[in-house]
Amino acid sequence: MKVIIGVVMLGIVVSLGHALLVMSSGPDHSGRVVRALTVRVALSLVLFIVLIVGWQLGLIEPRGGH
Repeated sequence: MKVIIGVVMLGIVVSLGHALLVMSSGPDHSGRVVRALTVRVALSLVLFIVLIVGWQLGLIEPRGGH
C-alpha cells in the first residue's frame, strides 16, 4: 500500500513540475498546461480514494498526533 501511495504522490509532483516547465516556455502551450494540471487533479483524486479504501479495508491505520 505504501508503494502505491508513493507512486501516486510522485506522479503528482512530476505532473506539477511538467506544468511549471510548460508554463515557463510561453503562452503558446496553454492546452498542455491544462492537460498537466488535469492529470494532477486526477492523481490527487486517485490518492484520496486509495487512502479511504485502504483505511476502510484496514490496510492502513491513522495515527494519533497526541
